[in-house]
Amino acid sequence: MSYLILLIVAMGIVTYLPRMIPLALLKNIKLPPFLKRVLEFIPFAALSALIFPGILNSTNSQTSAIVGGLISVLLALFEVHLLLIVGGGILGVYLWQII
Repeated sequence: MSYLILLIVAMGIVTYLPRMIPLALLKNIKLPPFLKRVLEFIPFAALSALIFPGILNSTNSQTSAIVGGLISVLLALFEVHLLLIVGGGILGVYLWQII
């Protein structure tokens, strides 16, 4: 049992250190405005890299997956409630597969 606890603590340290070291070292450094703008887009790029492969592999037909993804993107652009975005994408895929 102590081996398991030691393993969990070690995994916590290995996860925590790469996040904390840059914050501790760079807290007093001013970044150039261009670099700040570039860094602001990293979360969107990472989220897109996680979402789009899932969309394309969600159905047997890539066409229906693309239709559902486009419907979801269009609903998101109009700032519709998240449940309606997901429901609209699912409905779009379902209707496209019926056709």
